[in-house]
Amino acid sequence: MPHDAPYSDPLGSGFSELDPAFLNSLAELAIRTGLNLQPGQDMVLTTPLAALPLARAIARAAYRAGGGLVTPLITDSALTLARFEHASETSLGRAPGWLYDGMAEAFASGAARLALVGEDPMLLAGQDAGRVGLANKANAEAYRPALAAISGFHINWSIISCPTADWAARIFPDLAAEDALARLTEAIRLTARLDQPDPVAAWKAHNSDLARRCAMLNTARFDALHFRAPGTDLTVGLAEGHRWQGGASTARNGVSCNPNIPTEEVFTTPHAARVEGHVRATKPLSHQGSLLEAIEMRFEQGRAVSARASRGQDVLREMLGTDDGAARLGEVALVPHSSPVSQTGHLYFNTLFDENAASHIAMGQCYASCFEKGDSLSAPEIAARGGNASLIHVDWMIGSDQMDVDGLKGAAPPVPLMRQGEWVSR
Repeated sequence: MPHDAPYSDPLGSGFSELDPAFLNSLAELAIRTGLNLQPGQDMVLTTPLAALPLARAIARAAYRAGGGLVTPLITDSALTLARFEHASETSLGRAPGWLYDGMAEAFASGAARLALVGEDPMLLAGQDAGRVGLANKANAEAYRPALAAISGFHINWSIISCPTADWAARIFPDLAAEDALARLTEAIRLTARLDQPDPVAAWKAHNSDLARRCAMLNTARFDALHFRAPGTDLTVGLAEGHRWQGGASTARNGVSCNPNIPTEEVFTTPHAARVEGHVRATKPLSHQGSLLEAIEMRFEQGRAVSARASRGQDVLREMLGTDDGAARLGEVALVPHSSPVSQTGHLYFNTLFDENAASHIAMGQCYASCFEKGDSLSAPEIAARGGNASLIHVDWMIGSDQMDVDGLKGAAPPVPLMRQGEWVSR
């Protein structure tokens, strides 16, 4: 079959809403730019059931690219709900460690990791926050061996989104189902740069721009960043030997990949003990199936000593109480207000998208790759440099068109980096 030929589903699964040409283009981008799958390389593909059309297109693209074995792991919203509605707390406190150990073994053997997202981000909104938190903590603990390969950037990995009816209905509740899905599909097409004549070339140019920003910040070697906006006056100290990253990066296995599509951020590791001031969220946060609105936190010596939300306070409390590192920062990221994601004007209820609409910070685990020679640092060495450790990594958005950001270094005057949410030319 020609590579660009429309795909007819031989299983008759009823997934007919998405344009095959769109799916094929997104799949090619995921394999060539997102993952950069190598000839003969195996791939672990996780996908919600609703994203099977894209998963199938990706599998075809992977095999056409000469990839090895594609192993799909499929989740289902109805099965997920059944657990939270009917399972005992003993069951909720367990996770399939055997499965995650197998994933870790696959990664250790050289497999790449591609995750598709597209499920209803508010699926668990009606469930008890304590039960959801119990299950998520157990899952995070069991997932540690596999996550280490990702957070340590041992392998090439990527996350990409598929438009689905449930997700579209959440973003566009006032539209008919068909129109909502079309709007979400168009948003993904634009933010993935599939509207460009050559999306792969467009991503190369975008990656070059992000690399230039990172080079400027890495050369400057700021000690801290100062964020100012209505409700925010926050100084984020940066870890010793921190390194800025953004766009395409090279994993320890030597493969350059784009971990997130879309991506508009440059990011690095804060110092876990050197964050001071107060900060206000500029967008709601979708977390564990719940919506957290109007988050405000105050930090002292790196720890969030007060945290409140006008909605989702119980979920916020559970999140920050996950472990000792959950109330400290593991990431700080700069994103221009004019990013393509921001310009769509939508709240996606999906961190992959929403974090690329605004500058943000993340509670919890830091990335080893955001240190100079991070691939050779042990966990105690990372901690000694100020890197945070936690079972969670939760991004929340603080940027806007009213945000100013300065770089601080010793007694030198502050260096303007962003004004009114946009990069200062440098």
